[in-house]
Amino acid sequence: MIKADYYEVLGVSRTASDQELKAAYRRLALQYHPDRNPDNAEAEEKFKQCSEAYQILSDAQKRAAYDRYGHAGVSGAGGFDGSPFAGVQDIGDIFGDFFGEMFNMGGSGGGNRRGSRVQKGQDARHDLTIEFEDAVFGKEVQVSIHRREACRDCRGTGTASGRGPTTCAQCQGRGQVRYQQGFFSIARTCNHCGGTGTVITDPCLGCRGDGRVERQHAITVHIPAGVEDGTRIRYQGEGDAGRFGGPSGDLYIVLQVKPHKFFERDGNDLHCVVPVSFPQVALGTEIVIPTIDGETKLKVPEGTQSGKEFRIRAKGVPYLNEHGRGDLIVQIVVQTPTKLTRVQRELLRQLSETVSVENTPTSRSLFGKVKEMFS
Repeated sequence: MIKADYYEVLGVSRTASDQELKAAYRRLALQYHPDRNPDNAEAEEKFKQCSEAYQILSDAQKRAAYDRYGHAGVSGAGGFDGSPFAGVQDIGDIFGDFFGEMFNMGGSGGGNRRGSRVQKGQDARHDLTIEFEDAVFGKEVQVSIHRREACRDCRGTGTASGRGPTTCAQCQGRGQVRYQQGFFSIARTCNHCGGTGTVITDPCLGCRGDGRVERQHAITVHIPAGVEDGTRIRYQGEGDAGRFGGPSGDLYIVLQVKPHKFFERDGNDLHCVVPVSFPQVALGTEIVIPTIDGETKLKVPEGTQSGKEFRIRAKGVPYLNEHGRGDLIVQIVVQTPTKLTRVQRELLRQLSETVSVENTPTSRSLFGKVKEMFS
């Protein structure tokens, strides 16, 4: 059974921040919670899927392994045990606001917890196109990226005075405003400060109160040997700067590998087709063939048939972060000449009189294999 992509399960992008992951999981968990969907097997299964996805993606190490190797990278990392909140570190942190609004029970402090302007920066993505050989052998590449960095004028405070934001007068810094409805006391996010508990009255002109400005930044990307097309390399803390002292996001370098002019990759093996003449395969010969490391010699035995494959050990792609390499598979294909001289025609005519082949029809399966070989 093919497991769904964890990012698709949560409905977020691959560069989603921790806050975005938490918000997406909270929304789906509340939607498909068994208490809200009694006797609904489909909702229960979706609830388990989103819980499993959040368990992996909310853990930095598991997420890095999943980003690089997919489900295979987290299959042995303390997998999901089927319980509703397996691996979720802080249920109150995820559902506290929801219960607080409904029953005045949310989180520590019963909803009186003061909001904070500190925000983690967004993750950034940069697509990097590399040569086929660079993916095989690895390389260091200098790239230039655009990211948000702390404003130098206000030192990231967002205020012209540099003193930072002031306490919100409407909620007194709590980030929430309480309303009494019957027996219940309901807390709602303060619409004046957006729940942060503070406001900026003198925004910095350089960053317009954001505390960050966009700048160009150079970074050295270390491409390991054996990467594939679509490989993502994560650089922690190299994304957008956080707001008001918050941690920076991460940078994801997404590799796009150019195709080779004659090598084709299949896992860690390389494939190529080498044309030869009829006399070469009939009499046997030694030919010079290309490899990813340079030229080498290949012995073609007498009577080799067109389509025959030869495996050259350890001339393929290195295993990623491991020892050893794949192989090079060379397929021999007999090339029929299209133009012959008079002397060549006569020699072939004499040869044909000494060589007989029974033109007996073969099965369609064999014909299909031959057709596939030349397509």
